[in-house]
This record gives sequence, C-alpha cells and structure tokens, in this order.
Amino acid sequence: MKKSRLEAFSDGVIAIIITIMVLELKVPENPDIQLLLHMWPVFLSYVLSFVYVGIYWNNHHHMIYVVNSINGKVLWANLNLLFWLSLIPFVTAWMGESHFSPWPIFAYGCVLLMNSIAYGILANLLVKEAGPHSALAQAMGKDRKGKISTAIYIIAVAVALYCNWISLALYWVVAVIWLVPDRRIEKKIIPDTHA
Repeated sequence: MKKSRLEAFSDGVIAIIITIMVLELKVPENPDIQLLLHMWPVFLSYVLSFVYVGIYWNNHHHMIYVVNSINGKVLWANLNLLFWLSLIPFVTAWMGESHFSPWPIFAYGCVLLMNSIAYGILANLLVKEAGPHSALAQAMGKDRKGKISTAIYIIAVAVALYCNWISLALYWVVAVIWLVPDRRIEKKIIPDTHA
C-alpha cells in the first residue's frame, strides 16, 4: 500500500488541529493591555501545545519518509494517533481558560500520555512493516527517549491533582527533550559528510 495518502491526510489533520488551537485565542474585548496580560495562561497553553503538535508532525514525517509501504494496521494506528492529537485543542483551551487548574492539567496530561502511547504503537507497526534490518528499525533502536517521555507523563498525571505546577513543569520538560532535534532517522538516511 502506498504511503502518500496517509502522509497527505495526516498533514491535513495536523494543520486543522493547529488552526483550531489558534482560533481559540480570543481577542480581548477592549484595547487594554491589562486584559491582554490577563490572558497569559491561554497563550502559554497555546505555545506548549503548538510545540507538541509540531514535534509530532516532525517525527511523524521522518518515520513515514523512511518506510516504503504501509498496511491496514498502520492506517488504523495512524488514525489512533490523529484522534489523540485532535483532542489537544480542547484540553489546551480548558487548561488555559482555567488558569492551570488541577483537573484541566490532569486531562491535558492524559491526552499527552495517550498521544505518546499511540505514537509508540504507530512506530512499532511501521518498524514491523519495514523489517528488523530497515533504516527505521535501526534508527528507532530501543526508543529510550519515547519510553522516558511516557514515564514522565505517567508521573505528571499521577501528581496533577495534588501538585498541578509540578505536572505542568514536567510537560514542559518532555517538550524540551523532544524540541532538541531527534536525528536518529536522519543519521540513517543521510550519509555523514563530516567524516
């Protein structure tokens, strides 16, 4: 099965997710800077979620780029990931509008955790489809970064209702971990010219 439709559909859905998030940023009713400053939690939530969606789009692109074909299981796993990504605008808005209250931070973490699990499932199915000696399999390795991220999400969700600021900080930690470019796949497909 060709991968081009999966790529196009995924890119479209992710673009819509970002569009929905930015549309949730409401303009203050009056041109008063104090009203704008009062919106800092909404903007901070948006920035965090934009970074997350960007990270998923970037890594999704790299994974799909190196595989030659996909199967029905991969299609369903991709839809599963897109479903969880599509919930990011909702929990982002709730978290920002509530000024980082415990339950919205808990819900945000649950969505991030499910995205992490869904991404892992997709990655594993793509590796299985590509084969154990494929560039993707070699690049993914044991996926320590993914496992560490999932563990941090579990901890963040577990403490969200008791110490929501620690959870929020942990979400930022994972974002920073992944914001540093993940070159595992690029190293497998682009020869090192500096050697």
